[in-house]
Amino acid sequence: MRRLRCEAHRLQLLSQSALPKCQGAARPQWLAERQAELLPVPYFHVVFTLPAPAREIAFQNKAVVYAILFRCAAETLTTIAADPKHRGAQLGVTAVLHTWGQTLQHHPHVHCVVPGGGPSLDGTRWVACRPGFFLPVRVLSQLFRRRIDVVPRASARDQPFRCDTS
Repeated sequence: MRRLRCEAHRLQLLSQSALPKCQGAARPQWLAERQAELLPVPYFHVVFTLPAPAREIAFQNKAVVYAILFRCAAETLTTIAADPKHRGAQLGVTAVLHTWGQTLQHHPHVHCVVPGGGPSLDGTRWVACRPGFFLPVRVLSQLFRRRIDVVPRASARDQPFRCDTS
């Protein structure tokens, strides 16, 4: 056995057979390729959290509720962005699901990265955000709450979800 050290990941491995193929050398190239794909605009970070009453339902019905969470977050962003009062633009979204909070409690939320603008609704021009401002948080929150409210209501009304209380 020999001691190996992967500088890219700061891992110490005890045997040659335990050494995974290290991607540390490929990382800078991969990052450069991803950065080349970015639009030359500011990006914004928006987080949508599943309300507390729906978390237990989500814990027992992950696939269904997480799909609803993604859909509601994306629809909220694209609906408000398309509204001529707010932006009047189409919007791209990259979203990542986190299911646990920092305290290791079940806390489903979606982190969205969105460009600071998008093509106009007719596709003829670029509509940029004001510097440092994406969309009104209160408007996003209100629409998201109305859309995501389907989870506890559907559970209480139709019982489509598993709801074990034991």
